[in-house]
This record gives sequence, structure tokens and C-alpha cells, in this order.
Amino acid sequence: MTDCGCDKAKAELEEFLHRELSEQDLADIQEHLDGCEDCSTEHLVGLTLIQKVQRACQEKAPDELRASILAKLDA
Repeated sequence: MTDCGCDKAKAELEEFLHRELSEQDLADIQEHLDGCEDCSTEHLVGLTLIQKVQRACQEKAPDELRASILAKLDA
């Protein structure tokens, strides 16, 4: 593995967070994050944002609203 540097880590942070990189790139960026406080802070911000959005998307609409929307879609 090779420390990929801040430029690559920051440029590919979004893909890293979603595990959309090759195993080698994931490992290289993880190695960099382990040793770089600035990049690991950005990683933590991105991870926190993803977790918050995932939790917010788990809410269900009230039954009345849901039924109303479904009825309008069927019309």
C-alpha cells in the first residue's frame, strides 16, 4: 500500500465513503486517513452527514398523507 496523499484522498472522499473504489484505492485512502488529521476530519464530516441523511430517510409519512398521495397517483 502507498499513502495516496491529501489531493487524492479529498478528491475521492465521496467515492470512498460509498465504497465505490477498487480495493487497492480503498486501502490506500484508508492508510492516508489513518495518518492525516485534516483528511480524517473531512472523512468524519462526510460519514456523519451520510448517517444523518440515512436516519432522516427512514421516517414514514403519516397514514392519511400516504393514502392521499397514493390515491392521487392512481387517479
